[in-house]
Amino acid sequence: MTVALGADEYQRSAEYVDVLLAEHWRELEPLVAAGLRDVSPAAGPVVDVGAGTGRGVLAIVSALPDAEIIAVEPSAAMRAVLMARVCSDDDLRRRVTVSAGELSTARLPERVSAVVAMNMIGHLDRNARRTFWSALAARLAPGAPALVNLQPPAEAVEIPETPMAEAAVGRYTYRGSGRAVPTGADRVTWHMTYQVLDGDVTVAEDQVSYGWWVLSEAQLLDEVAAAGLRADSIGPDAAGAYVLRTVDT
Repeated sequence: MTVALGADEYQRSAEYVDVLLAEHWRELEPLVAAGLRDVSPAAGPVVDVGAGTGRGVLAIVSALPDAEIIAVEPSAAMRAVLMARVCSDDDLRRRVTVSAGELSTARLPERVSAVVAMNMIGHLDRNARRTFWSALAARLAPGAPALVNLQPPAEAVEIPETPMAEAAVGRYTYRGSGRAVPTGADRVTWHMTYQVLDGDVTVAEDQVSYGWWVLSEAQLLDEVAAAGLRADSIGPDAAGAYVLRTVDT
């Protein structure tokens, strides 16, 4: 597989991402479990693309207790959290290989039993997505699923400042919010604000911006069909989650 996921946009936000995405992943975990239900680990490893801090890895481990996992994460800051999570558990340390850099540098077998690519498609522009879909079609074992999800917005529109997540850790409350500004026909820039609060006192605040390529359901269906894949919706519509398989399975 060869897909460029871009520069390390998470260098400053990585310390907030894991705690603030915890609730989001509680919603995604049953979708991952459903999408991987019929996977045979004997067909090859499961590849987690854009594995982030490893919450997707935990969802895969829960769904497939015997699977080998290759977790690919280009962000060094996110990967540090991922490595700490993997190395803190003997079972994860035995089963999970963490691959630094982009998919083009990952050492993958010719066949994989599944691919999980949650919360990452917006990092890929149209050309990179085309490469990604083709790579899935070439690597997936017969009947093997690839799980992807679409995140709003589906088109390049402005989104006002919106609270995203909040979590308590010890005496502090971690809070994230964001707004989106169109920066192209199919691209927005998210401006995120992360705060650490002690009651009403802000003890830390970071503002981070990153680009995001928007993708609608209709575009997704057209793009994957061109690569020889079919997409089936999974879970509630609001989840925007799909299982991709090669059309001959």
